[in-house]
Amino acid sequence: MTLEIFCPFWGDPDLLFETVASVRAQRNPDWRLIVIDDCYPDESVAGRFAAIDDDRITYVRNERNLGITENYREAIRRATSPYISILGCDDLLHANYVDVILRAIEAAPQADVIQPGVTVIDEHGTVVSPLVDRVKQGMLAPRTAGETVVLTGQDMATSLIRGDWLYWPSLTFRTQTLQRIDFREGLPIIQDLALLMDIAFDGGSLAYTPEVAFSYRRHGSSASQKTILDGRRFRDERAYYRTARSLARAKGWNRTARVAAVRIMSRLHAVTELPGVIRHGDGAALKSTLAHIFAS
Repeated sequence: MTLEIFCPFWGDPDLLFETVASVRAQRNPDWRLIVIDDCYPDESVAGRFAAIDDDRITYVRNERNLGITENYREAIRRATSPYISILGCDDLLHANYVDVILRAIEAAPQADVIQPGVTVIDEHGTVVSPLVDRVKQGMLAPRTAGETVVLTGQDMATSLIRGDWLYWPSLTFRTQTLQRIDFREGLPIIQDLALLMDIAFDGGSLAYTPEVAFSYRRHGSSASQKTILDGRRFRDERAYYRTARSLARAKGWNRTARVAAVRIMSRLHAVTELPGVIRHGDGAALKSTLAHIFAS
């Protein structure tokens, strides 16, 4: 089965071509890469793709800038295979990525989402282990002795709302699921968690295989960090946790609703970010962070 890998692009062209090189280095050649340029202002990108002699790679440029969420939707609209990956334009596949994903699909053919094992790298490509990733991988991800673990419905929702331990750009999705369940509007900061929770609320399932196959690039000045310093991150997160609690109660998923109400890991995240918000954030950021820690 051919795995379609989409790469919505807006960013550093040099990092993008490192990403493309990591796709081309796959041991399993049964893949197709579609890069969707969201009108990044660098005319050299198209020429660099034209020089690549590989008919498995397609480069397209949007007629106008769509923004990140709509560019994800554009990838889904273009999908022609049963499963797709939506790769970050600065992340790296390991040479075994396609093999790991295809084995996970074989082991869990019912899965709507597949999460492989991930290492974290910084903007220079050095392997790092920030606190957030030690918590994700050491405390929140399912325990496994190497086998693929499947979480379905309430178990999936409870695991993710306790703390989102997934790495969005590393995921592979069942295409029909993404065509059926859309991104929620008004949650640009945590749209990935909201979509994954909606898949769980729809009775979907998540397969986690711990074999490392992906390097996630965590930047010191990431967009996520900027939204903490202006207050949007915790404001949106708090609002979504209230929504998730209501959705869980409506389905009778009391365990999920309780975890969403307490949101311990989310509060602890705010606690760890508080010193940086005090030093570098504005008044709105401080108010939002404190509310996230203490408000019910």
